[in-house]
Amino acid sequence: MQTTSRSAVGTSRPVRRRLRSLAAGELVNIPLHAAVWIGIIGAPVTLANVAGYLLFSLLLIEGAGYWLAKLHQANTRQRVLPGFRIFRLLRLANLPLLAIGVGFAAYGAVDSPGLGSWPGLGYGLFAIIEHVNYFHLQLSYDRLTDLRRLRAFGLRRSHLSRDLDQPTKR
Repeated sequence: MQTTSRSAVGTSRPVRRRLRSLAAGELVNIPLHAAVWIGIIGAPVTLANVAGYLLFSLLLIEGAGYWLAKLHQANTRQRVLPGFRIFRLLRLANLPLLAIGVGFAAYGAVDSPGLGSWPGLGYGLFAIIEHVNYFHLQLSYDRLTDLRRLRAFGLRRSHLSRDLDQPTKR
């Protein structure tokens, strides 16, 4: 969705709707995954599972925050992304959190493999992928136009990454 990383001037109603949908989708996934893994599948609440799930949730909250910031930027026509400095800080702060959390989940998977650790390790690894997807390279392609662009030109920098490289003049 190329228009979300550019100036908010002239942002269309479908783009605004898409930004709201992306933010809502990220937030809905947090309780949905807990309900499925704990409520339906019966994964136990262990350190490994909690560590991975918390990382997963954190990255989804950051993603929802980004899409809401883009929506605000589109609505107000601000040049600089709202929360710019916070997102820059998160890009760095996530790294030790991901290392520690995935470390706990990996230790749990080695020490006690199975349902008490594998979901947490999976969530931790997915959190790393989400960090890359948001702060570095676009890895998620859910629209036909994005897939065509991927096939034609390969991976590209993520929307947030490009926004964080913008000058911060206010």
